[in-house]
Amino acid sequence: MTTTRTTTSTHEHHPLAAAGEDGPRRSWAVLAVALTAQALVVLDISVVNTALPTIGEALRLRSSDLAWLVTAYLMTSGGGLLLGGRISDLLSRRRVFLTGMTVFSVASLLSGFAGSATELILARTAQGLAAALMTPAALSLVTTTYSGDQRRKGLVLWGAVGSLGVAAGVLLGGALTTWFGWQAIFWVNVPVSAVALTVAWRVLPVDRRAHAGLGQFDLPGAVTALGGLMALMLALGEAPSRGWLSARTLTVLAAAATLLAAFVAIERRSSRPLVPPHTWKVKTLVSGTTVMLGVTGLLVGAVFLTSIFVQGVMGFSALRAGLAFLPFAFAITLGTMVARHLLAHAAPRAIAGIGLAVVAGASVLLSRASADAGYAADLLPGLLLLGVGVGMVFVPVSVTALAGIPEQHAGLASGFLMTGHEVGAALGVAVLSAIAASAGSLLSAEGIADGFSRGFSGAALLAVGVGVIAVVTMPRTKVAAGGGGMHGHH
Repeated sequence: MTTTRTTTSTHEHHPLAAAGEDGPRRSWAVLAVALTAQALVVLDISVVNTALPTIGEALRLRSSDLAWLVTAYLMTSGGGLLLGGRISDLLSRRRVFLTGMTVFSVASLLSGFAGSATELILARTAQGLAAALMTPAALSLVTTTYSGDQRRKGLVLWGAVGSLGVAAGVLLGGALTTWFGWQAIFWVNVPVSAVALTVAWRVLPVDRRAHAGLGQFDLPGAVTALGGLMALMLALGEAPSRGWLSARTLTVLAAAATLLAAFVAIERRSSRPLVPPHTWKVKTLVSGTTVMLGVTGLLVGAVFLTSIFVQGVMGFSALRAGLAFLPFAFAITLGTMVARHLLAHAAPRAIAGIGLAVVAGASVLLSRASADAGYAADLLPGLLLLGVGVGMVFVPVSVTALAGIPEQHAGLASGFLMTGHEVGAALGVAVLSAIAASAGSLLSAEGIADGFSRGFSGAALLAVGVGVIAVVTMPRTKVAAGGGGMHGHH
């Protein structure tokens, strides 16, 4: 797993160079807490999807209300990550993490008790805002607590949870909804959060840094960034049902573009910008975030198309649909193990490129499924390949994107990377469902099958495109034994 470090490290040339990657070995307890937070946040992206029909029936919700249960969470969690990351840098990461997880737990409890669409959407919004605080704080705790090989192992596991959680959410959602009712998909977060909070209170390091406080906060930049990203997530969330060229979608996209343009203008003039200008010069972070966006979009979009296919065409129940993703989850785990082994022997761009080539091949296989497809013969081979490919991409991205980020910017960099994850999730569903809908009606089995086929044909092309970006922009040198730098130059 290890290689000999050369005398030249990325850190010497890095715009945000960090010192001293090799340090004392630390307890894995901090990583366990951070991974628990990541699992809860990622699971809640997909766990709701399987339960939507049951929730709609129980609360007599309209289809537009159901869509908002997903959109409200994605909009606030994805839109707020940059802000949450910056807050965790300016204040104590420990305090921000504990606050985020506490609010997430309370919001999950309230979600299960909701008796109307408004109550449930508000609770989901609070969950998303809590996730926006918790996620970058958790990832920055991993990158600042650990060094060397420990840090690399921690980031490998973070990447694995990020991809596995999406598939596991469908399985967990189906099982909990069938056996315990839809409320259980939210209430299961509460005891898990309680245990994590208890452990976190004891093991998370107390931040000894001199905190700048929120007096150093760029409020106009924060407001425009949050508003722009939330508008973007809203547009992407609603585009599949309303149409890309509907007045509503175009208006919200225009608002997002205006706010994000204002954010860029404010940042250029600000003496204390939300995203320091040198952040954009960190090639590993920018390229990693771009590839993270692409591969998450492919993963979440593929899960969306497949869950509609197995229920709408093959007649699977929510539980059976969830179980259909179990081999997929195992394949993702296998992909992460393969990538972890390859990290010591091959460049990150090569591993990601191979993974995306596998995703493209899997998408071609899946695109051949028809209305009379069988699960074992027609879906399983493609799903297994897709899982291995996706798992192979998340690992090099997670390990290299945050290479050499110094402690004072760890929260912002983590928020930057995870914004790519959340925007990618929304974009994947929006784009692939739009491609699927272009095949015609999705109300009949034949229509769903045609849409599924066309959607995965589009996914194959997108995977090739993201693969090219990965090969061109990601580091072309091996990850050093310490896990924080690369051999040679990039």
